[in-house]
Amino acid sequence: MATRPTAAELADYEAQADAWFRENTPKDPGFMLPLTFMEVSTDQQFEFLCAWQRKVYEAGYLGASWPTEYGGGGMHPDFQRIATKVMKKYDGPIMLNAIGIGWAGPLILDIGSEEEKKKYIKGMLSAEDIWCQGFSEPENGSDLGNAQLKAVRDGDEYVLNGSKIWTSLGDRAKYMILLARTSNEGPNKYAGLSFFLAPMHAPGIETRRIKKLTGEYGFVQCFFTDARIPAECLMGKEGDGWQIAMKTLEYERGAKVNLAGGYFLKELDAMGVVELARQSQRGGKALLDDPVMKDRMIDFMIDIQALNLNNQRRRMGPLVQDRPMGLALMNKLARTEMIRELTEFSLSFQGTRGGYYVDDPCAVDNGYWHRSYLNSFSATIGGGTSEIQRNIVAEHVLGLPKGR
Repeated sequence: MATRPTAAELADYEAQADAWFRENTPKDPGFMLPLTFMEVSTDQQFEFLCAWQRKVYEAGYLGASWPTEYGGGGMHPDFQRIATKVMKKYDGPIMLNAIGIGWAGPLILDIGSEEEKKKYIKGMLSAEDIWCQGFSEPENGSDLGNAQLKAVRDGDEYVLNGSKIWTSLGDRAKYMILLARTSNEGPNKYAGLSFFLAPMHAPGIETRRIKKLTGEYGFVQCFFTDARIPAECLMGKEGDGWQIAMKTLEYERGAKVNLAGGYFLKELDAMGVVELARQSQRGGKALLDDPVMKDRMIDFMIDIQALNLNNQRRRMGPLVQDRPMGLALMNKLARTEMIRELTEFSLSFQGTRGGYYVDDPCAVDNGYWHRSYLNSFSATIGGGTSEIQRNIVAEHVLGLPKGR
């Protein structure tokens, strides 16, 4: 790892990043930008976000701490944290390639071969190679260990049959991190799973877009019909799939830090909710004059501050030595549920205008809060539902017995 920088070096870098993002962050592209990578629906949105990620990467503010030999900047992670902080300050668009630089990239850098690192990492950072995730299946959504998509070895290839669902950017991706069943033998259902870095443009792979509750097309279902991929796409060995998938989910659930930088979901602007409440009235009086509403708003502000502080505290060993993984494992559950509750709360004081959605002239802020609320459910499901997250915290943090 690169040498830890001095305070002066970090301050100088922050000034440079501040100047760059102040000058280059797009304000209003003239069309609705996605709040998360799960909402990219149109070609216009996709191309815009690809170009933005590439521009940030080429400027050196994405992948700053990843090794130079694979396309990164080779700098200390503190520099990347500063770049991301400045990006948030100027409210930059999301990074599009979430699966690539958020989960697949760190996984490959962690346990991948030298060939895999050289082949995949740079394209992830530049957004030339978009990645998707093939975990959930129509009949086994929350039971990941029961995945049934078959991968049968045939010489130098694997033949894939089955389907995956809720695949974000699946119709636009070049590669998929794929969990497939290579065997039905072994002591349990996990033993027959294998992990692949699979190309998406192979014959026999078809994607069908899924229209969401919001009217957007952020997900697809992927069908594999005698699709052949090179045997070298197998990561690790046959039967290693469950362990590799669990390591991948550590990044997806926030248990491990994403060192590539950027962010894939726009964090809800809590002060925006406060301002919305300040402008709203109930019974001819300002909403925030209502002590009950004011009390609820303060509770949300406290929760948000606590989550932000916990995110810093979890990196300080002496402060978490009693339960080292406690904060990391609870972060995904606590944050996604809080955002869902806060966006629902924002709708409660819009009065009769709360019935209008995006693009309706009567909608509050062009339906931003409705759209945020409806999309907030996807984050409570992806990467493991809130129910599963509670089981993980119970078993791995509190030491409670495994449920049946």
